[in-house]
Amino acid sequence: MSNGQAVQLDSFDRNILAIIQESNRATSDYIAEQVGLSPAAVQRRMKRLRENNVIKADVAVVNPKAVGLGVTLILQVTLERERLDLLDTFKKEMKNNPSVQQCYYVTGSADFILIVTARDMDDYERFTRDVFFDNLNVRNFQTNVVMDSVKTGLSVPLLLTDE
Repeated sequence: MSNGQAVQLDSFDRNILAIIQESNRATSDYIAEQVGLSPAAVQRRMKRLRENNVIKADVAVVNPKAVGLGVTLILQVTLERERLDLLDTFKKEMKNNPSVQQCYYVTGSADFILIVTARDMDDYERFTRDVFFDNLNVRNFQTNVVMDSVKTGLSVPLLLTDE
């Protein structure tokens, strides 16, 4: 399994990844036809890509508004203290909170950037009370309400030729 280091990928791997980032429902037969390998070779490569954590998950991307989550918010969170145990606790809490779609530990004026979904502003207020106001280690947070999701990228740009 990859320990965070880049994994060596050839053009076949990159092309396979490009196809499955468009649709993870693409069959091995379809992928094989597109990249010029046998279906068995595609399956072996995909197994290796999963084992090396290049492919982290096979998921369906759900439209939040279609399931009643009409508000997306981008938050900057600053902690009171940055002790390792407190950082780890905050990270764990964010990972376990279903309203938190993305959480980034960052440099700069804030400690974390969060992407959060909520049904409405009342739902978001409940989130802030539960997650921030009850947490003595949260110094402050700043919220930006998303007015229009112009682009939500889920695919990683890939160089499609060998370097």
